[in-house]
Amino acid sequence: MTDTSDQYHRQAVEMYSLLKKQRKRFVTTDYVIDEAVTRLGYDAGHPSALRYLDLLALAQEKGTLRVVYNTEAIFQKTIAVFRRYDTADVSLTDCVSFVVCQQLEILYAFSFDKHFPIMGISLCALP
Repeated sequence: MTDTSDQYHRQAVEMYSLLKKQRKRFVTTDYVIDEAVTRLGYDAGHPSALRYLDLLALAQEKGTLRVVYNTEAIFQKTIAVFRRYDTADVSLTDCVSFVVCQQLEILYAFSFDKHFPIMGISLCALP
């Protein structure tokens, strides 16, 4: 949410504020962080990528964010999911997210990625 030029920036800020008020805990993966930091670095510059990492660290310290790190078991399940969805433009990072959501029984994703509903994970929507 540090790239104000992102097409979903306004909606992301609004949704994050709403979820934060509801005291929701967030879960992400190291793959998602890698993808976001890389994209921020390219699009908004290194300082924005660092600001994002600092925000994540703060959220972890406060207990509002859990980062799930890839393991061999997660990776093997991810590859199986990736193989199954050969007709969709699903990334490996998407598949890691799907596997983690399934393992942790997460039903809603704070995302604008159209691939989550394919896996039965609803997207959070503003009222």
